Amino acid sequence: MKQRIFQTLLIILAILIGLYPSIYFLIDPKFGLLSSKPESLLLDTSWNIGFYTHIILGGVALLIGWSQFLPNFRNRNSKLHRQIGFIYFISVITSSLAGIYIGWFATGGLISAAGFICLGIVWFTSTLKAFVAIKQKDIGQHQVFMVYSYAATFAAVTLRIWLPLLTFIFNDFYTAYPIVAWLCWVPNLVVAWIIVGNLNIQTNALK
Repeated sequence: MKQRIFQTLLIILAILIGLYPSIYFLIDPKFGLLSSKPESLLLDTSWNIGFYTHIILGGVALLIGWSQFLPNFRNRNSKLHRQIGFIYFISVITSSLAGIYIGWFATGGLISAAGFICLGIVWFTSTLKAFVAIKQKDIGQHQVFMVYSYAATFAAVTLRIWLPLLTFIFNDFYTAYPIVAWLCWVPNLVVAWIIVGNLNIQTNALK
């Protein structure tokens, strides 16, 4: 029961934050993190393309990625599972590359930039490895790297949990943000590592 409640909570958060980018098109474009950006950057065409590509396709990945981990859905809808997986792959690969680019301009300087660029690299690499593994019909490795991939995707959720909390604690957004640039994804990978360990135990038990 506890596991089901936790899973439901994660799905709800994924859907809510997956839809979050739509807010940028409905209200003042300087909403949220954009309020911390200099005017010169907000007027830069390349940065805007990178930013909106990142948040839109990252939102798509967050919205659909959780469905890939539901065994009943996956087993009963294998064709749809593959189609959603391909959309997820394209969304993540494109969003992660855009994220690496805009990471260079992250608020908070070098520490923030390094955190988000490393996240983009991990996100891109784990997703690519998951795709290559399934093309080679290595289901075990595909599952492992998909866990890491979605853990990186879920950084969009954990960022929005940690940022207001640390901003409140430090009473300063600019102190909190460089910390969150790492805190939003490194613990996620630790949780993914634990999950992968359990997957390996289950896999070995089936042999």
